[in-house]
Amino acid sequence: MKPNSAIAPKVYLVGAGPGAADLLTLRAARLLARADIVFHDALVHADVLAMAPQARLVLVGKRSGRLSTAQRFINRQLVDAAGRYRCVVRLKGGDPMLFGRAQEEIGALREAGIAVEIVPGISAGFGASAEVGQSLTRRGLSRSVIFLTPAVGTGEARHEWAQAARHADTVVLYMAGRQAQDIADGLIGAGLLPQRPAVLIENATLPGQRIIPTTLAGLPLAARQLADGPALILIGDVYAELIGLAAATTPRSAAA
Repeated sequence: MKPNSAIAPKVYLVGAGPGAADLLTLRAARLLARADIVFHDALVHADVLAMAPQARLVLVGKRSGRLSTAQRFINRQLVDAAGRYRCVVRLKGGDPMLFGRAQEEIGALREAGIAVEIVPGISAGFGASAEVGQSLTRRGLSRSVIFLTPAVGTGEARHEWAQAARHADTVVLYMAGRQAQDIADGLIGAGLLPQRPAVLIENATLPGQRIIPTTLAGLPLAARQLADGPALILIGDVYAELIGLAAATTPRSAAA
């Protein structure tokens, strides 16, 4: 559908939230309802995509360790679509501005003279914290939170993420479930105690979610219970109570 020539082209970068469709913002839902084309990540749930039945859906997903669409190709698709459609939506898991490569797309669109509007979403870290039922911050226990990913893309400089993590009271690790052994080794090597409480959560906010309380040293064993869904790791003393409860109700091997 060609846009009205009197209307300046615009692309909406929209947060799809942590998984569940009813956690989208009202603005996100309204944009999906009138979108002509939606470029979406691989991890956006089918229930969210169903909110745009009239739109052409284009998968441009990226998943760690797998073949994925090159970012420069995504940028070019967005620029081309802005000249052909009235309402172009780029749908990103969680919040577009956190580990969503948003700045690369914003830069490409602005360079092409195309306006960009950002629609925030609930980040996966916040969705996971809600499902776990433990606050990321807690008076007298956690005054600082750091959001990190150990994943490094092709051509990117190495990042000392483990050193950064040691200075925060609570750590939220994205794209980390399949690197549990390296994460445990890296954080313990950086000075964190092996018995530091940790929680693995897979498919947060979705019906099939899994919450696995453990410790930093127990992360590799706990990660064996994961299936193929997106997983986060939460680390900090705020999860000590959760681990205590799990130890009383689950086999030792699962809460190690």
